[in-house]
Amino acid sequence: MATTSYLQILLFFLLASTSSARVPAVETFSYSNSGEFGPYIAEYGANYRVLPIATSPFQLCFFNSTPGAFYLALRMATRRSESIFRFVWTANPTRPVGEKATFSLLSSGDLRLTDADGSVVFSSGTANKGVSSLRLLPNGNIVLVDAGGRTLWQSFDHPTDSLLVGQSLPVGKKLVSRLGTYSLIVDTGGLGLYINNVAGMSKPLLYSTADGIMRIENKGLKLVTFEAEPLTESENEGPYAYELRLSLQPQLGTIITGRPKYNATFSFLRVEEDGNLLVYTYYDPVDYRAWEVVFAVFSDDLGWENECRLPYKCGSMGVCTKEMCVACPRFGWLAGWETDCSPPASTAMAVARCRKGEPASFYKVEGVDTFLSRYGKAVEHVTEGKCMERCTADCSCLGFLYREKEARCWLAPVIGTLEKTDNSSHVAWIKFYK
Repeated sequence: MATTSYLQILLFFLLASTSSARVPAVETFSYSNSGEFGPYIAEYGANYRVLPIATSPFQLCFFNSTPGAFYLALRMATRRSESIFRFVWTANPTRPVGEKATFSLLSSGDLRLTDADGSVVFSSGTANKGVSSLRLLPNGNIVLVDAGGRTLWQSFDHPTDSLLVGQSLPVGKKLVSRLGTYSLIVDTGGLGLYINNVAGMSKPLLYSTADGIMRIENKGLKLVTFEAEPLTESENEGPYAYELRLSLQPQLGTIITGRPKYNATFSFLRVEEDGNLLVYTYYDPVDYRAWEVVFAVFSDDLGWENECRLPYKCGSMGVCTKEMCVACPRFGWLAGWETDCSPPASTAMAVARCRKGEPASFYKVEGVDTFLSRYGKAVEHVTEGKCMERCTADCSCLGFLYREKEARCWLAPVIGTLEKTDNSSHVAWIKFYK
């Protein structure tokens, strides 16, 4: 009899616990990706459908820039400002959904994005964890909280291509550009910008640390936080500007990325589709042109390096000067630059000939540099002939950079933008097959 009573009591507490872990019915939701598109302008030339989850200037929505391929995203801006809508977080950056996909907070507490065929594309992994509701905070953080208000999951822990003010990126994490080509990666020695998925390379290829500005002398970095700090001259006065910066923690200094003379609390940093790192500010009180770009790593006016140092400013190959693409290197001459300018050894036919062991030829482009000579590992004390041999034997090599006075070379898995320099001894050799 005692055993029966004990089991009944245990069952009662289990049922009570299960019941308390359920999301109140009034807090659950399921929104379908269907209906009319919004009428206002969004970036990427996107169409969008808003969801009724909003805290100004943020709102959740579905958007697409390719027919039938939708992303669940957090957009930023208001209709009142008549400014373009920008997207600052995406639930499914690598796996778009179709029409009739649903975004739901289930009674179990799991936040899910489900495609029309029932496949789960995104999940917060918070089923039966005590979730009570979803909140969209004023800083753009999407949070799932329990009945006591404790955060159980937050979008700030899962950045995509952007960091909002107050959002952090710990060591080992990264921001990835919208199309997946570029990353901002944090390691113990600082930050770096990388090209992802380079043919023949097992790791991302570094293309900028802003000449070391984004690095620290002694390794020990654990966390980077994007901040907007009001600047005042006295305690009794309001701020005269806001300092936008990356705080390197623990207490390793800051990297300043702008000082707009207005409230810049609504700002974000993003790795762009072209590999640049930009900071946008949104000033809500104005009714026109609320957005401003206040920082860009690759900008003579706003940042630290000129645009000719963007890896693919001029596509897969092109000569750049004064932030303009001016020439396409051909065998024996420089042609006018066009978007289809590309390394001859990058074609499928050239790669096949390389794999058969056929000898390669090379042509020379004088007075140029790329990011490889700034951030890549050089082969020291080597002749041009030896570099040619190395590149010929490596079918992922499209050419090489060479410093004639220093006898140094860099094998090039990409050519990209060739920045014009005044030093004619800085040369590039472009691989091709006759």
